Amino acid sequence: MKSILRLLALMLVLSGAACSGGKKTSIVDENIEIAKRQIGDLMRASEQTGEVRIPSTYKNGEVDYVPTDDWVSGFFAGTLWYMYELTGDETWAEHARRHTENLDSIQYLQWHHDVGFMIYDSYGNGLRLTGEKAYEPVIVQTAKSLATRFREVPGVIQSWDADRGWQAERGWQCPVIIDNMMNLELLFKATELSGDSTYYNIAVRHADRTMQEHFREDASCYHVVDYDLTTGEVRRRCTAQGYADESAWARGQAWAVYGYTTCYRITGDRKYLDHALKVCDFVFNDPNLPEDGIPYWDFDAPNIPDEPRDASTAAVIASALYEIYTYTNDAAHKERADALVGSLSSPAYRAEPGTNGGFILMHSVGSLPHGSNIDVPLNYADYYFLEALIRKGRVEAGEPLF
Repeated sequence: MKSILRLLALMLVLSGAACSGGKKTSIVDENIEIAKRQIGDLMRASEQTGEVRIPSTYKNGEVDYVPTDDWVSGFFAGTLWYMYELTGDETWAEHARRHTENLDSIQYLQWHHDVGFMIYDSYGNGLRLTGEKAYEPVIVQTAKSLATRFREVPGVIQSWDADRGWQAERGWQCPVIIDNMMNLELLFKATELSGDSTYYNIAVRHADRTMQEHFREDASCYHVVDYDLTTGEVRRRCTAQGYADESAWARGQAWAVYGYTTCYRITGDRKYLDHALKVCDFVFNDPNLPEDGIPYWDFDAPNIPDEPRDASTAAVIASALYEIYTYTNDAAHKERADALVGSLSSPAYRAEPGTNGGFILMHSVGSLPHGSNIDVPLNYADYYFLEALIRKGRVEAGEPLF
């Protein structure tokens, strides 16, 4: 009953249409017009020096740019591809190509796992939308680089090297974070493109071991699981970006929902969809989920309701829910997605045009324990928000998502 009441409260924020001069405009079209202004401003700023820069966030009155090897480097290229998909305007595709091909060297990166985000959101979307054959070998080479991080004994892709940076201070051997589920789509695609089943098999083994070890009885997930490289056993379950080892870091739950939904799409194995649904149930039934559906950065953060929200979590979950709806035909999943899109489209989270450095959404959290990007816009929040809008439009038009 509590879940139903919360869903009804969420739906109150959804008008379903915005009125302008008596003419009704869909919430998707309304957001497209705002995105044209915001992302257009951000795109021009990112290219004004004559070089391609990668906008990550906006804070202290300035856009923050990151290097190509940062884990978020592929999201803005992907956002430009989504703008092309939403508008059909070739200008967006032209700029998307420029930002995508700026990431060419990442296909050889082997020192962390986030190449799935970096290359699939850029080159993957470019391939999907344009059929550009030159993008195929980049995706396959990236999968080859990612496969070097597969550890045979535990059967997982190691997320971080345990001998560099702050990670070296934790005493880990083979840390795996739930975020790694988002890299698997790249591996699946690489098998499709190359015919080499190695990548597919690695993805399935990683998904299965993660399902076995990363989740609690209530289907909430740990952020980090550290494996013994000799025995394959779990050494520790803990957090890096959440409040505490036993807390439910919000974005981690979103990665789980999205990642296992993707695994179901590609493998057809129902256990993955069932697992995504269990994590969804945890999220929407948690007593600390606010009425507008936009989670606090951690479901167990100690100072709720005076904790930062994370719009990026809501955007990821909304996008995944539209896909889940196409598999289940359960209207509750679309209603939840619509409610999240409605909340994110409200003045509480969507920036006024001409503000926010050009980013669409406000109020996301990168890593609060590290003091990084707290209550700011983030490029991946915008990326998944636009993806959710695309999926919403297709679902309502009766078109396939893929």
